[in-house]
Amino acid sequence: MTLVRDALPDDLEAVMALAEPFVTSFTIDKSVFNKSYLQLLASPNAHLSVAELESKVIGYVLGFEHLTFYANGHVGWVEEIYVNETARMLGVGKLLMQHFEQWCATRECKLIALATRRAASFYQALEYVDSAVYFRKLL
Repeated sequence: MTLVRDALPDDLEAVMALAEPFVTSFTIDKSVFNKSYLQLLASPNAHLSVAELESKVIGYVLGFEHLTFYANGHVGWVEEIYVNETARMLGVGKLLMQHFEQWCATRECKLIALATRRAASFYQALEYVDSAVYFRKLL
């Protein structure tokens, strides 16, 4: 049975191992990752949870909550979600998203948004709708 729980400091190595194949535009710097990981765990506006199967971390979701004008309050943003290839199509991603959605609900978020390049059908199956185009500029 898959367990989804808040990430712990001891999950750092497992989450980094999952994040490495997820990254396409950058290379993970381990020293920066270690520092960022601990800062994210301490941030009240960040949510990092992991999916665990047989005591092994097989996925994670990283998201944030912030205030907006357009939504008249708080919104959630999924920054990253990744499930190990061997555990895909087993409902792990759905469980991670549900965990994030519950966290957002406790913060009275009006909506959850995200950007995706490769997983539109996954989010549509979870009742997310296409709403905007995503732009970025590297600094």
